[in-house]
Amino acid sequence: MTDLTMTARRFIESIPHARALGMCLKELGDGKATIVMPYDTRFVGDPATGVLHGGAVSALMDTASGASVMCHPAAPVATVTLDLRIDYMRPATPGQTITARAECHHVTRSVAFIRVVATDEDEARPVAMGTGAFTLERARAKP
Repeated sequence: MTDLTMTARRFIESIPHARALGMCLKELGDGKATIVMPYDTRFVGDPATGVLHGGAVSALMDTASGASVMCHPAAPVATVTLDLRIDYMRPATPGQTITARAECHHVTRSVAFIRVVATDEDEARPVAMGTGAFTLERARAKP
């Protein structure tokens, strides 16, 4: 495991909501991140159907997006979500793990732009898709 992956894993595990939602980092590097969240009945939004709450899915997508920014070759020290637009395409299938795959596809001096997709086991039909912008805090040059 690389230092970057270990650092990212520790970072994600230190975020209380990520830990509570059971998020687990699967892949990280070169501006891309994949994080999974197992199905958990505590996060069901509609007890009649067993479908996960959209807030849990959006938290997963936001976390994966931030991780993709943090591992971008531009090497920011920190990042914060500025804007995240999520379009929900369909309900996640009850009982299935949700996977968020995020890519930081463009970086300016102070803002990074991402694309993110959340799927269940049917990867051909996304549960949700999103785009967003994140701040970039870079290491300060030493005088």
